[in-house]
Amino acid sequence: MSYKNMIGFGVAGNFAGHLEQAGEDKDFLAVEVQEAVQPKAIFPFYIPSEQAGFLSTYPLSSDTIVPPNDADNLQIEPEVALLCDVKYEGNKVVALTPTRFAAYNDCSIRKPNAKKISEKKNWGSNTKGISSQLIELDSLTEGGKLDRFRIASFHKRDDKVVRYGEDSPVVGYSYFHEKLLNWIVDRMNNQQDVGPTEDIAMHLKAADYPTQAVISIGATRYTEYGETTFLKSGDTSMVVVYDGEQYSPEAITYMANKQEFAEEGISVLVQAVA
Repeated sequence: MSYKNMIGFGVAGNFAGHLEQAGEDKDFLAVEVQEAVQPKAIFPFYIPSEQAGFLSTYPLSSDTIVPPNDADNLQIEPEVALLCDVKYEGNKVVALTPTRFAAYNDCSIRKPNAKKISEKKNWGSNTKGISSQLIELDSLTEGGKLDRFRIASFHKRDDKVVRYGEDSPVVGYSYFHEKLLNWIVDRMNNQQDVGPTEDIAMHLKAADYPTQAVISIGATRYTEYGETTFLKSGDTSMVVVYDGEQYSPEAITYMANKQEFAEEGISVLVQAVA
């Protein structure tokens, strides 16, 4: 499935400890937050508009990662992505309605001198990942379907598979449920072009107010291996979003080692690094 008519955003700093591990916490020192656990910002990774410069390049793939030519510090960022309907009143976003979710890789370059978050996120085609296995979502209310799910990720090199991110419950996100959606709506309308953040309302206008969005809601913490291991050609990245009531972490690890995953209650994203 293609998402070329949808706008693409990610949430930065929605899993405690991830920014510190990624060496990006200092980028957000000037960003004001209302509480310590609040995410830092939303950032664009794809804008369906010819006016959007490099962000107009469609970056999503369900099977491939193409590394940048000028960076050797590329990391998997295992996340959940929400496919949302966007409702407007005039030029203001008034509601986000998630309809489906999927495993997502917010694959990122560690660029200490990047002025904006988006500069680390889209460097061409096949640079981010979303699973082709979408799971229907009735709502994002507490106690709903997505609460049962967990996020796991693995890295394969030379036939050796190693856990890359901590196996984490989706409810471990700092902001989740309606609180997350309301915060994203606020950022869409009010976030300013300050420091590493961007004016999101400007991007929505440039894209002629798209009615659907792909929103990745934050990367989990890395294992020690994931924190220190960067992708290179020939590797395989795996992100698995799975029903924790149906499968144990051990069962998912077994599937990852065989690279054969059950179909029910799982959204899996396997990408070969070109």
